[in-house]
Amino acid sequence: MNHLKNSLKNGRMIRCLLGAMGVWAFLLLVCKTEPEDSLPEGYSEIREPCTQREPLRVALFGDLHVHTAYSFDARGYDTVVSPAEALAFAKGQAVHLPPLNDAGKGTRKVQLQRPLDFAALTDHSEFLGEIWHCTTPSASGYSSETCKQYRDPAVNGASFFGLALSLPSPSRPADVCGEDGEACEEGALLRWKSIRDAVEEAYDKTASCGFTAFAAYEYSNTRDVANLHRNVIFRNDQVPERPVTYYDASTPARLWQSLDEKCNSTDSKCDVMVIPHNSNLSNGRLYSPAYQKLEAVDDQITQAKLRARMEPLVEMFQHKGDSECRNGFSSSDGNVVAEDAHCDFEKQRPAGAEICDETLGGGGMRLQGCVHPLDFVRNVLKFGLQEEKRIGVNPYRLGVIGSTDTHNGIPGMVRSVDYPGHIGLVDDTVEKRLGGGDTETHDTEINNPGGLAVVWAEENSRDAIFEALRRRETYATSGPRIEVRLFGGWDYDEALCGQEDFVKEGYEKGVPMGGVLKDLGSARADSKAPQFLLQAKWDEGSAIEVGVGLRQLQIIKGWIDAEGHTREKVYHVGGKESAADSSLDTKTCKGGNVGEKNLCTRWIDPDFDPQRRAFYYARVLQEPSCRWSTYQCNSFAQEDRPAICDGDELAKTVQHRAWTSPIWYQPAGSDN
Repeated sequence: MNHLKNSLKNGRMIRCLLGAMGVWAFLLLVCKTEPEDSLPEGYSEIREPCTQREPLRVALFGDLHVHTAYSFDARGYDTVVSPAEALAFAKGQAVHLPPLNDAGKGTRKVQLQRPLDFAALTDHSEFLGEIWHCTTPSASGYSSETCKQYRDPAVNGASFFGLALSLPSPSRPADVCGEDGEACEEGALLRWKSIRDAVEEAYDKTASCGFTAFAAYEYSNTRDVANLHRNVIFRNDQVPERPVTYYDASTPARLWQSLDEKCNSTDSKCDVMVIPHNSNLSNGRLYSPAYQKLEAVDDQITQAKLRARMEPLVEMFQHKGDSECRNGFSSSDGNVVAEDAHCDFEKQRPAGAEICDETLGGGGMRLQGCVHPLDFVRNVLKFGLQEEKRIGVNPYRLGVIGSTDTHNGIPGMVRSVDYPGHIGLVDDTVEKRLGGGDTETHDTEINNPGGLAVVWAEENSRDAIFEALRRRETYATSGPRIEVRLFGGWDYDEALCGQEDFVKEGYEKGVPMGGVLKDLGSARADSKAPQFLLQAKWDEGSAIEVGVGLRQLQIIKGWIDAEGHTREKVYHVGGKESAADSSLDTKTCKGGNVGEKNLCTRWIDPDFDPQRRAFYYARVLQEPSCRWSTYQCNSFAQEDRPAICDGDELAKTVQHRAWTSPIWYQPAGSDN
């Protein structure tokens, strides 16, 4: 059956080898040539149409940033979970994490209580071949000096290879790959095929549409030890023969161009997008507008359009911290940065970290160097408005997702109550997670369990989810499975909350999160400001982790004022307006405010100026709950508690949240 499907997909004639003279009538019925584009309606690949399809869309929860034993750093941390096992974990099966036993198997069993709806494996494309050689005894490079050092427990294998990616022009180790690098190219092709095979096996192509798996990888440019990493996500099984790596594309612009040429611009069904992550560790480099260096404005516009097309999303939250916003930036340039108490959430860098001047920094991957305004998504969104005004294109019209960036092969493992770590041997014990890990490269106590990517899609299929990602109808959570809807329009009834047609009206009279609300003149009377429908439902929790109620709805607005400076404001629009005054007992993690199961509002911008570009996104806050580190501190007897548990270094509570993709307001007369 698989051979038949592949033949149909490639447009080849099915040759029936029945041979006997008496079966010609049967052959006439069965043997025929299928047209090249013989695909189910609405799909880009051969599969059964989903039985369950919701035109008004459902929330699907997933993880688009997952590393397995195929990543050089994960394997260096003794992670042995394979791609197939990681996807099985996402579907609810158990895996075993380091430390390893004498047979090389993991000894810590972990399992999701609530399987994911979708996942992507994003192993580092760089060193796929090298690590195949270094971990495969029959491989030609296995006995090389480089591989011996990589396997040496006294050597930090992850750093051993990873430091090469901080160089402007990294080179492959000749003793492993040969002078021409061919041996590692061959090893990488084997690993890339193995990943794709695991993805195809895990993807539910039956009509039940129970789970979606995406072929993907991580592009790992770490020039000057600053994070420029991107996850590359493919729509379907039509993918390039091999990944485009930092070896092939020394800049993000070259990555976009190469992927566009190899995939999006071909006659195949290949489709791809790129999702940056951890701008908080980039020293301003991840979102640096390199295209501004081009002399001709037309060339800048072309490059900005390419960036906008290839990177519609950003991963705003994961186990290495929050990239939404940060307090403490100067407003001396005329741009106004408001103080926002909720911008202190899960930060990797201390409040007193050096602030970058006009130049870019380095060292962010090691929590070194300066912190740049463009390390944080809210500032990037505001900068995008300025660029749109300058050149007519907004290259930073970004939707948001969360994910884990797990290096243990455990997608979606975001529970606080029994967080097992995400970095193999670096944080495989409670003591290590609370600050006793590899302090040279990881301050484990400031990490967190990571977040989730959520899409509003018609069904659980690759095409439906990919389209949701493409149109930015997505949001991020810091772990909980909160459901959030955001719509923007001009004529919503204020009584829609609680009505059956809330969502239908939201779509018919406006745009959802990720959309652009255009001022068409006739659609808006001069006296009207945009209206926003915001609805949130709590996460009921699971048998292991109880649900936490909702506390507050906020809308964050960014805009350009009459002088061309960016401004921002946080509006309380629903729930309790006061700061959280929880009675939670952090010694038992019981008690505390109950919170709301549902919050809903229609909000009208009181400060609207129809001539000013703006964006609006929602932030939904839960009631405070115990941080993962508090649960783990409480697992010790009082006399055995690590000192960090009773100091002020770690927050005792956390206020989990969800962030929606923005809705952009476009003034009348602008075309993009």
